[in-house]
Amino acid sequence: MRIIGGVKGGRRLVEWDESGIRPMRDFVRGALFNIVADFVPGAAFLDLCCGTGSVGLEALSRGARSCTFVDRSPEACGIVRRNLDALDFLSVGEVVEGDCLEVIGRLVRVGRRFDLAFVGPPYRQGLAPKVLEQLADGRVLSDDPVVVTEIHELESMAERFGCLEEVDHRRYGDNQLLFYRRTSSTLPEGGGAL
Repeated sequence: MRIIGGVKGGRRLVEWDESGIRPMRDFVRGALFNIVADFVPGAAFLDLCCGTGSVGLEALSRGARSCTFVDRSPEACGIVRRNLDALDFLSVGEVVEGDCLEVIGRLVRVGRRFDLAFVGPPYRQGLAPKVLEQLADGRVLSDDPVVVTEIHELESMAERFGCLEEVDHRRYGDNQLLFYRRTSSTLPEGGGAL
């Protein structure tokens, strides 16, 4: 597993095979960042159920101003910290260990807001809809956010969660990526499907 693009493109990431963590495959991550490329530079990024942190680390490499990584696994958080250190991203990366639904609540209470959020929960546990419901009250999101979730091909998601509406849906093998925007967002001209 490696960083695909940006200032750290080509750098290998620390992995731990015994963790049971399912990192996003490189080609799916590359496709994701091709779609959201215009939104990454300068963004505050939130990587929920982050696992090894490959998505948030990719965002930092491509110019996100900061990334908050959230996972309930101490092992996953340890891997993310090692990757942040290896890539010299400790000053722009924050790792929060805990249940992502509880952490979202804490982030709301301290007034944190994010431009881009990625939700990559374990497959087939029904967590993605719960996280989207909590994000969809909008309090932890910027005025014009992009929220992306990765689910298994056999899972399904609603097209709308509160203020968030599905604007794009892609399949890559057994992965699905679903993209949500605020319903009142004005979409940029020439910005592709988003």
